[in-house]
Amino acid sequence: MKATNQSTLPSSVSTKLATLTALATACAMLLSTPVNAAEADAAATSAPSAVDSSKRVIRLAQPKAATTSSNTESTASQPNLFPMSSAQPQTVRPATTQSDFAGTTRVYEPGPMTANGIDLSTNQFANIPTPKVQVSDISFVPTILIPQQSGSNGDQLDVSLLDDFIEDVSPNARHYPPNFPNRSQRYYTREKIKVLAEWIEPYAQSPNASYDVLLRAAKLNGMGRNLDLGSDYTIRGGKYVDRAIKLQPDSGEANFLYGMMLSEGGGFKEGKKYLDKAVSLGYTEAEQSLAQSDLLSDRRDNALERLRRLASENPNNTIIPQQIKLIEEGKFYIWDIAAPDIDVKPSA
Repeated sequence: MKATNQSTLPSSVSTKLATLTALATACAMLLSTPVNAAEADAAATSAPSAVDSSKRVIRLAQPKAATTSSNTESTASQPNLFPMSSAQPQTVRPATTQSDFAGTTRVYEPGPMTANGIDLSTNQFANIPTPKVQVSDISFVPTILIPQQSGSNGDQLDVSLLDDFIEDVSPNARHYPPNFPNRSQRYYTREKIKVLAEWIEPYAQSPNASYDVLLRAAKLNGMGRNLDLGSDYTIRGGKYVDRAIKLQPDSGEANFLYGMMLSEGGGFKEGKKYLDKAVSLGYTEAEQSLAQSDLLSDRRDNALERLRRLASENPNNTIIPQQIKLIEEGKFYIWDIAAPDIDVKPSA
């Protein structure tokens, strides 16, 4: 083959050959360059894998705390530099090592099981308050179901919360004038009476409403009257208790309730016959209401005589002596005494 003289080649071909020769020489020098020991050590102990933009190589990640000297020597003895294209950068995620999870992990261990359960007061959880509840803060309301219709074994009403409320506020609002420890409790009681009276109203309006429904509706409306909720409560209270008495004429509670509402509303003569019947049925509170009627009818001596006799017959009753004292002091309302404190919550 005849050799070609470079000097005889065209200038464009000569320039391309010179460029290819220079590139081949640069690649050969790069591949044949030995790894510097200092660079290998630096790569082994430096930060996790990253792209070194000056040399266009990838440094392999090496664990810091968990790497032993023997592993470091083994890694340094192997080539860890690889050429790569600067046009296509690669991302290498560092391998998870034990040093990445440095810190203290606390495992919850339940306390010993006792007859009262697990004791949470040992404060095993940092910065979390331990719940503390007193047994006295917990109340249980017994379930009370009453027939919805008279003489029927059909639908029933759950009046558990209604009865619990009536029992709580009766000492404060059953008689006139009502007596509350503060204005807030009076206000909350008024608002709750509105809600409960509205709830029971459709059942009480039914022509076949049961005695139990009518009696509870009468109590709620009677207390609403005492708390000045309006004449509608007075009318409904009287109507419902009258219907209750017609269903159970010998009910001491219904006769007392009707007689009390009439006499405390000014109808002393009309109320007396119902109160007398309640007394004959063994209803003690009816005699106290009769004493109130005597006092408001200017029969002060009769009221004192009645209450003193009643006190001797009921030595454990703590209310009657206070009523006697009020009359002796010249006052006219025997129910205007400090009633027990209550804690009525605002209605939802």
